[in-house]
Amino acid sequence: MLNRQLALLTLCAGMLMIILDTTIVSVAQPSIQADLGFSAAGLAWVVNAYLIAFGGLLLLAGRLGDLLGRARVFQAGLALFTLASLLCGLATSQELLIAARFLQGAGGALTSAVVLGMIVAMYDEPGERTRAIAVYAFVGSAGASLGLVLGGLLTDALSWHWIFFVNVPIGLATLLAARRVLADEPGLGLRGGADVPGALLIVAALMLGVYTLVEAGGAGWGSAQTLGLGAVALALLAAFAARERSAAQPLTPLRLFTVPNVAAANLVQTVMIAGMFGQQFFVALYLQLVLGFDATEVGLGMLPIALAIGLFSLGLSTRAIARAGAKGVLVGGLLLIAAGLMAIQRAPVDGLYWRDVLPALLVMGAGAGLAMPALPTLAMARSTPADAGLASGLLNTTQQIGAAIGLSLLATLAASRSETLRAGGEGAVVALAGGYRLAFAVAAGLALAAAALAVALLRGERAVAPGAPAPAAEHDLYAAGP
Repeated sequence: MLNRQLALLTLCAGMLMIILDTTIVSVAQPSIQADLGFSAAGLAWVVNAYLIAFGGLLLLAGRLGDLLGRARVFQAGLALFTLASLLCGLATSQELLIAARFLQGAGGALTSAVVLGMIVAMYDEPGERTRAIAVYAFVGSAGASLGLVLGGLLTDALSWHWIFFVNVPIGLATLLAARRVLADEPGLGLRGGADVPGALLIVAALMLGVYTLVEAGGAGWGSAQTLGLGAVALALLAAFAARERSAAQPLTPLRLFTVPNVAAANLVQTVMIAGMFGQQFFVALYLQLVLGFDATEVGLGMLPIALAIGLFSLGLSTRAIARAGAKGVLVGGLLLIAAGLMAIQRAPVDGLYWRDVLPALLVMGAGAGLAMPALPTLAMARSTPADAGLASGLLNTTQQIGAAIGLSLLATLAASRSETLRAGGEGAVVALAGGYRLAFAVAAGLALAAAALAVALLRGERAVAPGAPAPAAEHDLYAAGP
């Protein structure tokens, strides 16, 4: 039991480091821009390079975990992420920082793609598995808020370089712990599914797709660039699907999508994350650019949502799932997220943090703390040891795609609304606040849409008494070929 708990702690430590890095850069961007001379468009690539590599490689990384051994892939990803973090911290040019961020994204994909699959494999008893997934979900959902806190503190107290340097000792310690506590279980072997053409097609499709989404905000959703690149990405995805139907050892057996709840849960997650990721970004902007908070104050102002997520995901979600079922808890959590977003959508230009922001953050944190453990519980409930890595990688992939879609869509809508208000004679701050309010309203709509999809498409899992065996897996995706 102790070894299993240490293994869970080690996996979550690695995951936390990856999640923190998705938001820790946000608060430090003005300092990075001033120091390295980035243009506004060039600065976006400090984030985009990471997102493109991360989102593009997740599905392949999950399959490599099944083939080579998930513990080995986790450790390889940690080593690459730690080295890339050191290079980011040492960067003295725009080119080096962007290249190192791309390597960070690759390391993050290798590390995070296999974590959920390893947790599912370690915990057979449903109650223990639900509690372990709740810890994992807390790390994933609260880590983004904690990244804003840490980014603000390090940037103000030291310099932007330290938002990357801090990963080095954490990464080394986690890597040493992983070598000691994670079981080195062999994978299926490369002969079990080394579909190189399929791998090239899916990586190209996902990288181009994520690139198209993150650039859509600047180029325009209806622009020739967005439509053209999107069409090429879809064509590559279609070619990948055709390849998987005919390959003797497919990289991603298409029967994965016939496993109960897999396709539906990934669709729900895409829509849910599109709203949730965008709201964290725009709450931080509202605090900084409308209410006048500095970097440290923004980070501390976002801390309550992380605390609420922790309280509900670690303290209440397991019991709620046992009583009401994961589907009911997921839908309830999504409705709370929507309620919080609708509340903050009413925040005025001269708003007060304690009155207009904090209550909404607490409600959103409660909703995320319930929804985030419930969704992977549904998505992974029927995974077998042979497909857990791939299913985990798929869930992480749709999370990144949802984040890219949400941020690009909400940023485009907010900027358009702000420009319209400025053209109508409103001041800069009033125009910004109007754009952010529209972003919050659309994010609330996405949360409600995710709740509706969950009600319509997800199959509820039976409540299982503590100590009972987990439901029998119904699909072994690799036993019978494609």
